[in-house]
Amino acid sequence: MKKVIVIGGGASGMMAALSAKQHQKDVIILERNQKLGKKILATGNGRCNFTNVDATELHYNHPYFVKTVFEQMSPKKTLTMFEQLGVIPKIEAEGKTYPLSEQASSIVDVLVYEIDRLNIPVVYDAKVIDIQKQDDFQLTLEDGRVFRADAVILASGGMAMPKSGSDGIGYHLAEQLGHKVTHVFPALVKLELESPHLKAMDGVKFPGVVELIHDHVTLQTESGDILFTKYGISGPTILQLSRKANALLQDNKDVMIKVSLVNGPEKRDVAKRFGMLLHKTAEMSLVGLINKRLIHPLLKEVHISNHTLVKDIPKDKLNTLIQRLFDWQFKVIGSKDFDDAQVTAGGLSIQGFNPQTLESKTVSGFYACGEVLDIDGLCGGYNLQWAWSSGYVAGKHAS
Repeated sequence: MKKVIVIGGGASGMMAALSAKQHQKDVIILERNQKLGKKILATGNGRCNFTNVDATELHYNHPYFVKTVFEQMSPKKTLTMFEQLGVIPKIEAEGKTYPLSEQASSIVDVLVYEIDRLNIPVVYDAKVIDIQKQDDFQLTLEDGRVFRADAVILASGGMAMPKSGSDGIGYHLAEQLGHKVTHVFPALVKLELESPHLKAMDGVKFPGVVELIHDHVTLQTESGDILFTKYGISGPTILQLSRKANALLQDNKDVMIKVSLVNGPEKRDVAKRFGMLLHKTAEMSLVGLINKRLIHPLLKEVHISNHTLVKDIPKDKLNTLIQRLFDWQFKVIGSKDFDDAQVTAGGLSIQGFNPQTLESKTVSGFYACGEVLDIDGLCGGYNLQWAWSSGYVAGKHAS
């Protein structure tokens, strides 16, 4: 029986081990933590958005590569597999799928149970620091232990959430075998803004529309919850924009975030509203239209005193105020680091791997899956789906 070692016991690693075992392979998981699936437990705010039923290759940065993998393990097939393991899916808006229990631990528990049932050995506290290939693979752990295998599946994760064990060690291991690593940066992450008003707006959450702008061109638009913070801006809308924003920042490009504070009424409706409130102060005229804690910062931004009556505000300044309600732009100066990121953008160059098998093009018997590869998707279950699909394919072909 061919011996397969899986480096990493996260989502893609557990799936790779189960897939290899189902295809009659002798499998061992080397997990650096003291338990499996540590990062899964933090996904979806503990609810675990474990897939997206609408996921296609177009939701990822390298569609052609993902397409070949999805043809072997689609979201539909993944859903069926988890149902067979006992997880009843709860499908919400935009295809986001959670376990009916709304507990991330449910996903980990059924996978760990299956690993135990199939008698797949797991070696804990096993941090691989060196990998060599001669007749077979030789893996050396931090504590000096050595393991040998006929095939190795690298499922060590990227750089996001390093406390879970994803600290980039997988890149180093793959480089030892001649693979190249693209530039990596945080994705699905909170953005840092340049503005004197952030402290006053810290903690304000509201539904609105945000746009990512470069060179006066809107590159991406998202609607939903927006959260201002003392360092910048967050919320599901911002996470969706952050990948593209950070990619531009890596190239030293100017990036702006346009925020619409008003969700629903149009500009003419708001202008008419001010016309009805001529004897109110500027501050009171905004009460009931936007979050109260946004009023003072907004008026400061357009240089209108809180106590000025609407009828006394110069027409050009009132027009500026109305414009800002629908178009308040902030310069993006950075993002939170990998500690706060959900996903890593970049990773092992996909040019070095066969998309049909996920085997190295230069080192036979060496496979990679999950976040360690230069594949990342949108927020909403897409990245875990890539973990399941790529893990399955790597395990299937590790023969």
